[in-house]
Amino acid sequence: MELDVQVVRADELSDQTAQTAGLQRFEAVSAARLGSTELWMGLSVLPPGGKTGVHHHGQSETALYILSGVGRWWVGDRLDAKREAHPGDFVFIPPNVVHWEENASHTEPVQMIVARSTQDAIVVNLEDHPFAPHQH
Repeated sequence: MELDVQVVRADELSDQTAQTAGLQRFEAVSAARLGSTELWMGLSVLPPGGKTGVHHHGQSETALYILSGVGRWWVGDRLDAKREAHPGDFVFIPPNVVHWEENASHTEPVQMIVARSTQDAIVVNLEDHPFAPHQH
């Protein structure tokens, strides 16, 4: 199959990708959708007041670009070290780093462009993690 330049419109994103409680992931660029061989890219939306379950992304490196909102990532052995990102910021999550995310706002969603170094959006959910936050 010969590949050519392809455009994925905002209303053509797919939610048929790995998900984590509290976060909406939308796939744009992948092997299944466009025939990419090295890259996965999409959009994640964390609703106002939202927080995710504890998870990691396996062997995948993950990079995020914050479009809107203020996101917080909780990391560390006890998931108590906070990282905060604002619109225009980039976030890098190395492979296998356990974390959870929350939206700093109760009125505005966090919208993030996501790129992964693996072809699949690897998500390993850890619902029984001892330091998981309470979901509301």
